[in-house]
Formats: sequence, C-alpha cells, structure tokens
Amino acid sequence: MSDLLIREAQAGDLEAIIRLHEEDELGSHGDLWSPETRPAYEAAFAAIERSPENRLFVAVDGREIVGTFQLTFIPNLTGRGALRVKVESVKVKAAWRSTGIGARMMVFAEEHARENGARAMELTSNKTRGDAHRFYERLGFTRSHEGFKKKLG
Repeated sequence: MSDLLIREAQAGDLEAIIRLHEEDELGSHGDLWSPETRPAYEAAFAAIERSPENRLFVAVDGREIVGTFQLTFIPNLTGRGALRVKVESVKVKAAWRSTGIGARMMVFAEEHARENGARAMELTSNKTRGDAHRFYERLGFTRSHEGFKKKLG
C-alpha cells in the first residue's frame, strides 16, 4: 500500500468506481454497472467533471482502484461565509478494508478541502454503520446533527 496514489477520477475509472459501490449492499442505492446503466453513470460523471464545486477521487494501488470518494464544496452564509465541504460516497474495496486506505483518503480529503479554502468538513453515514461511525470519530468528526433524507421520485 506504500504505492497508494489518490487522484481525481478519470472517465476510464468509472466502471471500477461503480463496482466499488456494487460491493456495498447498504450504500449501493441499487448501483449496478451494465450496458443499460452505463449511460446514466457517464452522464453523472460528466456533470461532476463540469462542476467546479464537485471533485471525484480514486485511490489507486499500482493499477487497481481500491477506493473512491467525492467532495462537494458548499458556499454558506452562516459562519461568516464559511465554505464547507461535504464528503460523500466513501468506498474502499472489500478486500482492502482495514488496511488504512480509508484513513489516507480522509486525510487527503481534509488537506484538499483546507487548500481550497474550506473551514469545515461534514458527512453523513447510515445509522446502522457502527464501524464507520467509530472510524470517523477516530478521525476527529463529531456527531453534531441529525440527518434527514427524502426521495423525490
């Protein structure tokens, strides 16, 4: 893992990124890479790539994509205009979990956020993910809010 590289995702990484989401039944949202679903993922990737507020990253060991996460920069009026970063879609390949990749991705995310002017990072995690909650708390995150979601179609 000493060769781990964290970089912005490229279009050629898309299938590997979706495969990481497929591994996670709870957090996959029904994600599945197939000829039928590929156009939707390609459109979403293109939208992320065009957006200056969004950055999608991959963690690569050698030639294998072993992790991914997305950062969304959110301008805010509160906190005297503090820029926030939301961390989303954090995934590590099942065979590589508990090897330090997740921690390295989060350190990278924090450094990238600070370098780009953010003053706070936030994320949400499913209430049933006890291991993930302990992981985020070890990294200095606190349980400060109760989150809500509503599907719109």
